[in-house]
Amino acid sequence: MTHPVVHKLHGIERIDDHAWMRDPEAVRDVLISERRRYESRIAHTAPFRQHLAAIMAGRTPETESSVSWRHGAFVYYTQIVTGREFGEFRRKRDGSDELLLDLDAFGEYVELGVREVSPDERWLAYSVDVTGDEVYELRFRDLDSMQDLPIRIDGTYYTGGWADGWFYYTVVDEVYRPCEVRRYNLETDTDELVLREGDRKFELTIKATRSGTHLLITAANRDTTEVWSVVDGLPESVGGRRPGIEYRCDATLDGLVTWTDDGHSEFRVVGVPPLPGERIHEVDCFDGYKVLTLRRGGDPLLRVLGDDGTSYEVHPPVPCGRIALVHNAEYLTETVIFETGSYSEPTQWWSLTLATGDRELLKENPRHDGYVSERLWAPAPDGAVIPITVVRRTDVPLNGTAPCLLYGYGAYEAVFDPTWDAALSAFLDEGAIFAHVGVRGGGEMGRAWWQAGRLSRKPTTFTDHIAAAEHLLAGRVSRIATRGLSAGGLLQAAVYGMRPDLWAAVVAEVPFVDVVTTMLDDTIPLTVNEWDEWGDPHRVEDFTWMLAYSPYDNIPAGDLPPLLVTGAVNDPRVLVHEPAKWVAALRAQGADPLFRVEVEDGGHSGPPGRYAHLHYEAEIFSFVLDALKKT
Repeated sequence: MTHPVVHKLHGIERIDDHAWMRDPEAVRDVLISERRRYESRIAHTAPFRQHLAAIMAGRTPETESSVSWRHGAFVYYTQIVTGREFGEFRRKRDGSDELLLDLDAFGEYVELGVREVSPDERWLAYSVDVTGDEVYELRFRDLDSMQDLPIRIDGTYYTGGWADGWFYYTVVDEVYRPCEVRRYNLETDTDELVLREGDRKFELTIKATRSGTHLLITAANRDTTEVWSVVDGLPESVGGRRPGIEYRCDATLDGLVTWTDDGHSEFRVVGVPPLPGERIHEVDCFDGYKVLTLRRGGDPLLRVLGDDGTSYEVHPPVPCGRIALVHNAEYLTETVIFETGSYSEPTQWWSLTLATGDRELLKENPRHDGYVSERLWAPAPDGAVIPITVVRRTDVPLNGTAPCLLYGYGAYEAVFDPTWDAALSAFLDEGAIFAHVGVRGGGEMGRAWWQAGRLSRKPTTFTDHIAAAEHLLAGRVSRIATRGLSAGGLLQAAVYGMRPDLWAAVVAEVPFVDVVTTMLDDTIPLTVNEWDEWGDPHRVEDFTWMLAYSPYDNIPAGDLPPLLVTGAVNDPRVLVHEPAKWVAALRAQGADPLFRVEVEDGGHSGPPGRYAHLHYEAEIFSFVLDALKKT
């Protein structure tokens, strides 16, 4: 079981002493033992963890409810009531208030996939994952009787939509890639294949447009898309598939609206002149208006375009804030709902009158004053400036006396817009500062920002993170712990070895660390369809740059900071053997990381549910604060 495996490729031999951990059966007892070891080693922090969790829970409303939104004859909303973890989906009309779906009824673990009410509001299509593997069981509920139909469809994925009495949904293959669109007719109990994507680099999603005129399927890899419009179950390609060209669509009553990077790398709406310095992310169509979601200079905003030629912008009302359209199911409407917030300000929901730009506050989460967010810019070695969002209590100065937790991700052009979090506020109340750095590889500064931290340029992500830490340590904070998840876990693992002197502690959650071996194995999820993000090590040039930074292939030695690693046996994105192998290799070199592994139910982002999440965050923050106070 423990015999080394020698990997030979491109004239290079890599000796893998822990390859046996790839076998789930062989490694299971080890993982159970690791969890027991972890629990034993953190036992002394129990009082402080309980203290943090109590503060977090005390700042979480006993009953949390969303803003309500109209869909047809009903008004819908979600809520989590006192003592519950997952929440309810409800609707109201004429004084009635109906419970449509209670997620807590599914047990200790549940993740919701699709949740789509039919156009006639008779049926609810919903799907659930009860293990954490992100494969969902699709079900249909009769909203007159509140009973589920006997039909249950396994192996489905996140997206779906209704059209002409059918429900269209996506199905995954053996490596969890959504590769088929199928449709099911409730009246005839008929299930049909609509489209299969044969290229393993592409994944399928599907949506019904709010105009009700189109059902759209999108096939996408990292830099190419194709969209089909489905009529009577027959898909017709909208713009074909051209390598390196992305386009997406929404619909009005008159036809499709397309936005694309063809001719403008940061995307343009076809027929609308693009503006410099902007990255268009989404276009939502309403009667007489298009609402563009975009970013400029690192900040999000909305632009409303009227069919009459009018145009205006809507910005977050607070510094370093977020803004996004939410819960807009109606096409024929005079108003839309958007939400705002930040790390230091609560979520607010607003009604926007499309014709005038007037806005009305609909709902606000409880306010907790005494915190402030601000933007810093760190110089990178190549002259770029890296955005850092800093949040702190107003009585904690940014003068080099307070410790800091630095968070980073930096992949897939992803953007993490800031949201108030009760767990983070408890951390800040300990006199620490939180900083979120928008390293290249992410999308905070547009498409070019992603390209500058992708493929052969991936090490830029790591040096950006280091540059941000050095900028903060230059008279702004006293010491730094660093944290990240998944691709952000790779970032933490890389900087852990590159600059161990910078960190009071490192938290690498479900880290993607065995980069070369994983990207050579096309039998596991997220390999073939991610070669365009990380590289394909079957090619010698890709192999060379990936091997140079792969944490598992570059185990550091010497004086290393405290390290907390997490993993989950049901995680389909970073298989648990990756962090397990890395931990074993580090221990072989004399390091002694903590390894928190979910050995039963649990997925990529840790425990689900609001209170389980708070207890998890209390564990992470107690580890971080303990290290920051010792340094």
